[in-house]
Amino acid sequence: MSGLADHGRYAYRPISNRPDYSWPNGQRLAVYIGLNLEHFAFGEGLGAELAPGGPAPDVLNYAWRDYGNRVGAWRLRDLFDALDLPVSLLANSALYAYAPELMAAFRARGDEVVGHGRSNSERQSTLTVEAETRLIAEATQILTQAEGKPPQGWLSPWIAESAQTPDLLVEAGYGYTLNWCMDDQPIWMHTRAGRLLAIPYPQEINDIPAIVARKDGAAQFADMIIDNFDEMLAQSQSQPLVMGIALHPYLVGQPYRLRHLRRALCHIAAQRDAIWLTQAGAIHAYCRDQIPDLIA
Repeated sequence: MSGLADHGRYAYRPISNRPDYSWPNGQRLAVYIGLNLEHFAFGEGLGAELAPGGPAPDVLNYAWRDYGNRVGAWRLRDLFDALDLPVSLLANSALYAYAPELMAAFRARGDEVVGHGRSNSERQSTLTVEAETRLIAEATQILTQAEGKPPQGWLSPWIAESAQTPDLLVEAGYGYTLNWCMDDQPIWMHTRAGRLLAIPYPQEINDIPAIVARKDGAAQFADMIIDNFDEMLAQSQSQPLVMGIALHPYLVGQPYRLRHLRRALCHIAAQRDAIWLTQAGAIHAYCRDQIPDLIA
């Protein structure tokens, strides 16, 4: 069969047939946590649901999601502090106006901030090119002003892209994207403005698909993290790999889920000497500056 539509962003290359390299200090597995800090419009737009909501305003689901910013993210911050874990914050720019104390608390930890749109009530894939360009610019400006430097990475709300999104990201100054989940290694993507690094961001070790979509339990999600880590650590003897852990405070910040997440993160932290425990931005910088020609 031929003639299938293709994105044109990267070519097929099996993981068993690529250049070999190591992460800093000879580690073979890079692990990062992607913590989604999100805000939602009240009474309109998109949002994950705990239970089927009624007519707008859907107080049940709005308040459930807001628990993440008011309580869950603070509990997670304490856990990250206790285990000395770096974090990549995937932040809606609306959080800076809505919950400035929350953003300041993670800034004080030295965590990286990744662009994550304006809010999670909209998808950029449904916008015109002009409107999507404006969305990226508005979010980037707010993050840059607040953090004192522009973000290097982007994750679209709802992982939603238009056909032009990679091009627009590079034109806006971005170096990497977390939107594409097709690999366990970073790869270069082609855009009209130059290369864009796709860093693996999980759709399996991710609490929304696991807990909201598949209805996995708290213990099951923690076991998934542990099993994925142990297997990738073994696999990394053959190829350098990246493992991301995608978390949302309104899900894993719930007390009974937090207890199991703590178990999983303790398991990983106990093996920190065997891995590169890092941030997505550091992976991008290393690939860009140290091994650009070894990335597929």
